[in-house]
Amino acid sequence: MKVIILGSAHPLRGGLASYNERLAREFIRQGHTVLIYTFSLQYPSFLFPGTSQYSDAPAPDDLWINVRVNSINPFNWYSVGKEIARLKADLMIVKFWLPFMGPCLGTISRLVRGNGHTKIISIIDNIIPHEKRVGDFQLARYFANSVDGFVAMSDSVLVDLQKFDRQKPKVFSPHPLFDNFGEAISKTDAYQKLGLEINTEYILFFGFIRDYKGLDLLLHAMADERVRNLNVKLIVAGEFYTDAKTYLDLITELKIADQLILRTDFIPDGEVRNYFCAADMVVQPYKHATQSGVTQICYHFDRPMLVTNVGGLPEIVPNGKVGYVVEPEPKAIADALVDFYANHREFTMRDNIKVEKKKYAWSVMLERIMEMVARIK
Repeated sequence: MKVIILGSAHPLRGGLASYNERLAREFIRQGHTVLIYTFSLQYPSFLFPGTSQYSDAPAPDDLWINVRVNSINPFNWYSVGKEIARLKADLMIVKFWLPFMGPCLGTISRLVRGNGHTKIISIIDNIIPHEKRVGDFQLARYFANSVDGFVAMSDSVLVDLQKFDRQKPKVFSPHPLFDNFGEAISKTDAYQKLGLEINTEYILFFGFIRDYKGLDLLLHAMADERVRNLNVKLIVAGEFYTDAKTYLDLITELKIADQLILRTDFIPDGEVRNYFCAADMVVQPYKHATQSGVTQICYHFDRPMLVTNVGGLPEIVPNGKVGYVVEPEPKAIADALVDFYANHREFTMRDNIKVEKKKYAWSVMLERIMEMVARIK
């Protein structure tokens, strides 16, 4: 097939870009032709909470990426939509994660759909955002009405989609492995690359820091006397997308600075494996969620996980087998940390992960997409 992927890609950075580029490579591996249309402007600077939207890495030489889409310019939406429509691709994949993108992606999709040939499937991260704003529902509905079918990456999103559309085909397919960060290295090598003490244990909080991700809950858990008595430090690796002062003040209040390693700049793709391979376990103490790409990096690097019992996180972390599913409150998080180290769970869980992760291959995601294509009239 001739396939268009509409969404984030190089020169943009972050998980969305990594996902779309990895998906493109799987389509190519299976013999399809792929063109990515990405954003020349994804977010206006005043709406972007981080330091930069753009990657310093060179453009991938194995992908065809057209940097054309301006998220806030309706004239651009019209020209891009007409341009893609003329290509008469068999399939267009649209990654949707935020209602703000509804007008842009929805308008382009309508224009492409108007060619009478291209089928349009959206892979949905979230249809109802974590951080809600006025008009979210209307913007998300505008987008939902523009495509032919949906692939939801969690059951909770599949349920949410019913509020926007009850007729179009929908399927659940979990986030595939993020296997594009290189092969695992030894803990010793990871410690050396990160400048860590070799006689200490480490847990990891990874990714952009937003309030809904519950870092404050984990900080309170680190202050639990039982956790203080473990030889464990928490690495916080990721850029603040919220007020950093709130968290820094909490660290001072709890007197846990000596238990933390703060690496709160953006973590480039080339350094991701160092952080995961240094960690005994990765903690995602989210207050609410749908799914998380961090979990699929854990699976790739065979790292046990601690997630909270919210949204779609428990769907892909069998409790007690590859990690822990706990309630989103500090004592439950601390209980799991103590159990993990007191009962030496790491290597048994890592062995279980090697079996469990086979169901998250990219080929499985493509199978679900092809099933959707066959169901679209």
